[in-house]
Amino acid sequence: MSQTSLKQKKKNESGTKYSKDNLETERRRDSEKSGARLSTQMRRAVKPNHSLRCCAMRGHLSCRHCLSAAEGTVLLGPCRTIRIYIHMCLLWEQGRQITMIRGSQEISVPKTDSRGYLVRNQWSRTSRSASIRAPSVDENRSKTASLKLPNSSTTSRTSSTSLSQQELPQQLSAQPSPPTPPMSLDPSPPTPPETQPKNGSRRSSKMHENPEAWAHGIVRDVRDSRDTQQPREYQRTPPTEWKSYAQRRALYPTQEDRDCVIDMLRKREEEDDDEAYWSSVKMLYEKTPSCSRPRPPKPKHAITIAVSSRALFNMVDGRKIYEEEGLEKYMEYQLTNENVILTPGPAFRFVKALQHVNCRLRELYPDEQDLFDIVLMTNNHAQVGVRLINSVNHYGLLIDRFCLTGGKSPIGYLKAYLTNLYLSADSEKVQEAIQEGIASATMFDGAKDIAYCDTQLRVAFDGDAVLFSDESDHIAKEHGLDKFFQHEALFENKPLAQGPLKGFLEDLGRLQKKFYAKDERLLCPIRTYLVTARSAASSGARVLKTLRRWGLEIDEALFLAGAPKGPILVKIRPHIFFDDQMFHIQGAQKFGTVTAHVPYGISQKMNT
Repeated sequence: MSQTSLKQKKKNESGTKYSKDNLETERRRDSEKSGARLSTQMRRAVKPNHSLRCCAMRGHLSCRHCLSAAEGTVLLGPCRTIRIYIHMCLLWEQGRQITMIRGSQEISVPKTDSRGYLVRNQWSRTSRSASIRAPSVDENRSKTASLKLPNSSTTSRTSSTSLSQQELPQQLSAQPSPPTPPMSLDPSPPTPPETQPKNGSRRSSKMHENPEAWAHGIVRDVRDSRDTQQPREYQRTPPTEWKSYAQRRALYPTQEDRDCVIDMLRKREEEDDDEAYWSSVKMLYEKTPSCSRPRPPKPKHAITIAVSSRALFNMVDGRKIYEEEGLEKYMEYQLTNENVILTPGPAFRFVKALQHVNCRLRELYPDEQDLFDIVLMTNNHAQVGVRLINSVNHYGLLIDRFCLTGGKSPIGYLKAYLTNLYLSADSEKVQEAIQEGIASATMFDGAKDIAYCDTQLRVAFDGDAVLFSDESDHIAKEHGLDKFFQHEALFENKPLAQGPLKGFLEDLGRLQKKFYAKDERLLCPIRTYLVTARSAASSGARVLKTLRRWGLEIDEALFLAGAPKGPILVKIRPHIFFDDQMFHIQGAQKFGTVTAHVPYGISQKMNT
């Protein structure tokens, strides 16, 4: 007896109450029939919680209809919600199997036993049965169109058009399952929908009016959406527009990159501020003449004049302490008086005149490098350098290079400094420099104070053994003046050999020509003198022709024919006078002329 006939029979028997014995009797009677298989499958699909006496649908109240379906009773049958849930579980299982089959391009064939029922393993979640050729889309659509899902009426549960519970799984198993879209491979079945209570108000929706058609519509909509859905096309970047890692990082910077960029911008702003500040300071420095200090010339282009500390300043008192009490007392004296300014020495006025020439050259040639460069070279200790620096700055001397050897002879550094002229108060060191081939002279201060010209450098030279060689002195000393005059007349057109100060005269002449090029001959800040004991008539012609052959011009030539040079030098008032004989040096020194002895030639041997 089917469940539909049982329900009709129970409805017609009014007043009959259900009891536990009747339910057990009906259950044993129906277990022998084929409908028991469907009840078993429904019970496994629903999986009610018997301890709570309610179905697996959360929130669905325990009722006799659900209980009867779970226990296999066919008197009333399951409620409409349970039927929809069972149907959806079957559809979900078929869709999952088709999805797995499509992934491997094979479709499995459900196995049936001899009576036509599905084997239990076919509905297992771990089923891995063999598969055959997958049907085409057209075949699936034609077979799906022939599938007729049963409709249940909302007014009567005993309609003859509804399918019985045992016919439903057989029809579903006989019909091929419609293809379902591979939406998700979630192994859990869909959660059954909640139903309204029996006495509650019924919602006027399609699900309650025709649940089977509603489920079939869902499957059809999903299939249609899958067929009509176009594959999403992703825009691909051509290889020509590929960017490197650094470029992509610049487009999509990280927080560390942003912090780094912020730090770089902050540093740039600080650097810009510093540059603007120093630019303003530089402009102010350049606009202030009193604060302007010209940069020293490059040594390879400059005319280097090395001056010792005793020649530049008067250090007689310190020298006396050194000779009498020793080096330690001398250093202690200098440290104690390092803030005491030293008085000018014999080379002081000469150095000031050299700086005036540099100033005039910079006015005419702002980028001129062929200038005088003064170097303070001394064997004093470095601790004495503080007093020397203070004295140099006090007098405004532009001396930037110092050489303090600490008791060692500074002669070894002269060539390293590219020295053109070395002036010192120590005759022994001057002799060493002469032997090294460097123009040198020992400085002597004048006995009287005379006025010197501050706007013109005046330099006086002796002829023989100073500008020229000592070959004529050899003849005069060895053979007398008569032989000397004859020799000079015989070799009048033969230039004399050069002496130790010839190079310095060339340097002065080169600078003079720079002023002449600017039409400054009459206002030239350099003037040279030749003061010699030769006679102009007998031996003067050879001297002038030699200077002409060298390409040098002398501003004034004074031939004294053996007369004293002191009175003439007083009229000239040179800043320095170079001579090789000490009696001329002493004669000029008495008149207040600053002299420089050149220890060169035969006269030095005869004096010794």
